[in-house]
Amino acid sequence: MISLWKAASRGKRAFLCAFGIDIPFPLRYNRTNKNLGGQNSMNFLEERIVKDGVVKAGNILKVDSFLNHQMDISLFEKMGEEFKRRFANAPINKILTIEASGIGIACIVAKYFDAPVVFAKKSKSINIDGEMYVAEVESFTHKCKNQVIVSKKFLGPDDHVLIIDDFLANGCALQGLISIVSNAGGTVEGIGIAIEKGFQSGGRTIRNLGYHLESLAIVDSMDAENGTITFREQ
Repeated sequence: MISLWKAASRGKRAFLCAFGIDIPFPLRYNRTNKNLGGQNSMNFLEERIVKDGVVKAGNILKVDSFLNHQMDISLFEKMGEEFKRRFANAPINKILTIEASGIGIACIVAKYFDAPVVFAKKSKSINIDGEMYVAEVESFTHKCKNQVIVSKKFLGPDDHVLIIDDFLANGCALQGLISIVSNAGGTVEGIGIAIEKGFQSGGRTIRNLGYHLESLAIVDSMDAENGTITFREQ
């Protein structure tokens, strides 16, 4: 019988996936546009994705060991510092995200802006009263639509908002959050994303709408069988 470890060492990820086994042995990475003046080196988040991420069939990138299930707070601190640098000139006084995976990142980012965090809830509970902003969003990961809500008490015309989330794929969640800020009369000063799937339309759509979007890692392609991932030069 072929050893799983021997198969892994040969890069036979498909063999492992057939048994439902995720082993985060290092991915191989490439860089797009590396001859356009950028550096052919990885930033801290790209390095972590290559080290601990798992690419699965269907363009799925699993980063649950450090980003959206088990959370590496030291990594989040670096992300907060980087978002503060990228949005340093924006008068941000509120951080907005959506439950659940964006909350951890948003809370750490908020420290660097000295701003409170508001997260859009995917279901109404008895603890939420009064008027609410409502938007419909579709989840790429969960393949479902949800109505998300934010109490009008926590978002208004005086708010200059930085939207934070862990992933950007089709952009539906972001457009829902943008609509909530717009309905509140607030201003979207920027959007900070941990990982953007650059081969999907979300990032292009949001940028074409004129928003300042910053993604710490942009994945242009993934290959589950060969264990390769390609990051876009920024």
